[in-house]
Amino acid sequence: MKISRRSSVLLMGAAFVGAGSAFAADKPPAVYQEYVQGNPKSKVTVIEYASLTCSHCAAFNEQVFPKLNAAYIDTGKIRYVFREFPLDIKAAAGSMLSRCIAKDDAGKFFAVTDLLFKQQAEWVLKDTTDQLKRIGKMGGLSNDEIEACLKDQALLDKIAADQKYASEVLKVNGTPTFFINGDMLRGEASLAEFAKKIDPLLAKKS
Repeated sequence: MKISRRSSVLLMGAAFVGAGSAFAADKPPAVYQEYVQGNPKSKVTVIEYASLTCSHCAAFNEQVFPKLNAAYIDTGKIRYVFREFPLDIKAAAGSMLSRCIAKDDAGKFFAVTDLLFKQQAEWVLKDTTDQLKRIGKMGGLSNDEIEACLKDQALLDKIAADQKYASEVLKVNGTPTFFINGDMLRGEASLAEFAKKIDPLLAKKS
């Protein structure tokens, strides 16, 4: 798969819950696979909560993330964590597919996530199931594996529990939402806004 990485309506009923800041190292209790880029030992952690059907998240992924990646992630200055906050069942399905393709490979996860954002109009506005099957096959899954993935209730429950934690504990109520060492930054932030928060933390003596 040769791809690179890269308003709130909360789904109720299918275990999704809707609703400040918390320490950036806080981890939702149900997270069984955390996908991380950058320096795992950095003193600065940036956590992104995003929905794969969120147009603002897609715009951030296209316009800002590459700059943030070049300035802070690829250079090893920060630890960057991506967490799902699906705003609807289509976003949840996309998140499930990303995890099934990636398994424990963070690079593959971010590649699939990037593709889903870039092709958002294709798989969200058209036949979602067929489009996700197409992407799943690009990621090396068989048709049976894709169908099993999208029907995996245990996986859906874990994503839902993570979202519940973000909503109730961290007070996330829209996407994208970021935490920079626990300091919340809402919305489609610019590189300058990230730099304003990250640079002083990097400059602090340990």
